[in-house]
Amino acid sequence: MNAIEIRNLTKTFGEKRAVDGLNMTVPQGAIYGFIGENGSGKSTTEKLICGLIQPSGGEIKLWGKDYRDQGVRSQIGVLIESPGCFPNTTVWNNMKLQAANLGLKNENEEIRRVLHLVRMDGAAGNKFKNCSLGMKQRIGIAFALLGNPTLLVLDEPINGLDADGMRIMREILTDLSRRGTTVLISSHILGELEKIATHYAIIRGGRLLKEMTAAELNANCPTYVAVRVDGTERVRTILERAFGRADIDEQTGEIRVYNANAEDVSKYLFGNCGIAVSEIRTAKISLEEYYIDLMREEK
Repeated sequence: MNAIEIRNLTKTFGEKRAVDGLNMTVPQGAIYGFIGENGSGKSTTEKLICGLIQPSGGEIKLWGKDYRDQGVRSQIGVLIESPGCFPNTTVWNNMKLQAANLGLKNENEEIRRVLHLVRMDGAAGNKFKNCSLGMKQRIGIAFALLGNPTLLVLDEPINGLDADGMRIMREILTDLSRRGTTVLISSHILGELEKIATHYAIIRGGRLLKEMTAAELNANCPTYVAVRVDGTERVRTILERAFGRADIDEQTGEIRVYNANAEDVSKYLFGNCGIAVSEIRTAKISLEEYYIDLMREEK
């Protein structure tokens, strides 16, 4: 079953169309990476899914039911922008207030459960204002997890985190997915998203450009041999004749050779052409590169 199905969704603010005929499908249990430039409609779409704003048209279904159904609404956890906490209050007491708002039973047990999930067991007594950015983001996820929702909607939860904070966040989201929670996550840090996402959607101007699985992304991001030599353009032509596609990376100055392995490329250049290779390695097109190329094509 799909956790989210969106069909022809639109949202206008005055004359501006923030979401424009959007179609999306998020499978149950997926970590769904929601990608787009600033102003592309990501946050607006997430707010629509969560019922924070009303659509101008189209359809949103959660587990096959209308998104306004009270039964499905109770299964959504949300972190958009930042957690609404009282800065001079402890993490534990902020959590107690949220648990009371939700009308939860066994609230102490539930708070301990979610703090453990987000690796914040030892920080319950800290005042919120004294927590680091990474801790505050995890507290926000803990808020969203109260009541054990089966869908988690996260807007930029890893932006601004240091390397260790991002690692912890990856572990948390992967753990949640393994427990059956569906995670819809937007982020500009595509290298981090690529490490955990099982599905992706790329939008621009409120419209879907691409929706794919991680396996489909992998198939569209080929491995290549990166070669650094003197006389780059001349060598590129030689390699293109021998192996097919060969491009020059404008940023690094390396030649990218596709449909070949490093050993064959090195042997061919030195053995057949007497060309010495100063550096050679095998690499792969990243999600970030794929995204940038797609944006260029759409201009």
